[in-house]
Amino acid sequence: MMPTLLSPPIPLSPTSSAIPRCDSALRLRLHPVLDRRAVVDGAWWPYSRDAAAELPSLIAAVDQRLGRTTLRISVHQDAWERIPRRIPARGRQVRIGWFHHTDPRVITLSFATGEPIVLLLIPPGTTETTLDLTARDTTGLTTDAILTLAGLPSEPAIPATIRAGTADSSARRENDGGSVIARQATTSNSQASALS
Repeated sequence: MMPTLLSPPIPLSPTSSAIPRCDSALRLRLHPVLDRRAVVDGAWWPYSRDAAAELPSLIAAVDQRLGRTTLRISVHQDAWERIPRRIPARGRQVRIGWFHHTDPRVITLSFATGEPIVLLLIPPGTTETTLDLTARDTTGLTTDAILTLAGLPSEPAIPATIRAGTADSSARRENDGGSVIARQATTSNSQASALS
């Protein structure tokens, strides 16, 4: 089923308050040519880990720069605070999916047409020099190699405030996927039954 767009992707109007502005201070680097051989298509350096505050300007900037319409964003649940289910954007609602099985160091944007893009997340508080290092040609490099090249830790830095809120993983649910724990238990029970 082909998604229906409510409005065509056009340059954003700086005078309309109903449309998220492209913040000139948005720290986003997109590779000039999107290459499917690359692990990531650019880097994004948000000011905080507050998804509700950070994602609207990212959506507006990516839509404008690529001339595409973002329909969905996928993030790692433990890497963000305040993850909304949807974010209003020019004439549509962008769905936000949060999962445990994704790499917490990247964010994926899916569009109405074309391939999705994957952005390397530069942790808030990282120096601007480090961001410049991530702008190099990284075709063929893994996420770990890119982070090492930029002098960033390859292990994701998940703040204690987020980790503390996730201590009871049995109560957690992946959106669009149900309870991870229940699914694992069902799979384990099915495998045990098959063996006996």
